[in-house]
Amino acid sequence: MKVLAIRLVAMDLDDTLLRNDWTISPRVVKAIQKARAQGVKVTIATGRMPISTRPYAKQLELDVPVITYHGAMIQQAISGDIIFRRVIPSPIASEIIEDVLGRGIYAQIYLKDRVITQTCNEWSEEYARIASVRIEEANLTRLLSQEPEGVEKILCIAGEADLDQLIPILGHRYGKKVHITKSKPHFLEITEGSVNKGVALAALADRFGIQQQEVMAIGDSFNDLEMIRYAGIGVAMGNARPEIKAQADIVTVTNEEDGVAEAIERFVLNING
Repeated sequence: MKVLAIRLVAMDLDDTLLRNDWTISPRVVKAIQKARAQGVKVTIATGRMPISTRPYAKQLELDVPVITYHGAMIQQAISGDIIFRRVIPSPIASEIIEDVLGRGIYAQIYLKDRVITQTCNEWSEEYARIASVRIEEANLTRLLSQEPEGVEKILCIAGEADLDQLIPILGHRYGKKVHITKSKPHFLEITEGSVNKGVALAALADRFGIQQQEVMAIGDSFNDLEMIRYAGIGVAMGNARPEIKAQADIVTVTNEEDGVAEAIERFVLNING
């Protein structure tokens, strides 16, 4: 595989940059610092909301645009200035919510840095713990009827078998109006149809004047596929699902074994381990 020197690195957060306790290892921090010192742009590409992403960007001193909501929003990491935003229109979001809730599946919607659900339960408690955010309760149908634009994301949380049954139903009903993916086995993520991490990463590379072959993307799940396919070097974590590893150029070690650091050391810093 022939690539140019890597000038832009995009990393997923959960199960990729973050260890299982949602911290970044010292080795990963050091590798990122060394890459930045060499002039390499390093950013985060996540399904999380900006407020849940910002503490990690601050820890890594990444004052660059970061990709959130799977590409539905690109924000300047520290200031929070919005560079790009694409929403699911309120009428479509309302239809999806009514459909999903009618099937007894838990769902929450995202409005910029707010996350809102109909009724909190054990799923919302787990999500709040993972993302370190407060989840509001509201009548989602009424709220969406009053929202003039739309929402960045809808998240459905359920058992994987239930979500796998839901995907073709929503795909048939809404087609290209929405983009449907999974970030975890029990997290089904829905965004506006034209956005994903790959599209956002391509836009970011263009903004920096960086060629596709000069980009490395690192991820572990289905929502990372588009950016792994786009990048000059697409890296799957050692803990990634087999379907993701099969489409990556490289498989690194797991998030618990500093897989991001290993990839950066090998392909950016040219340190052979």
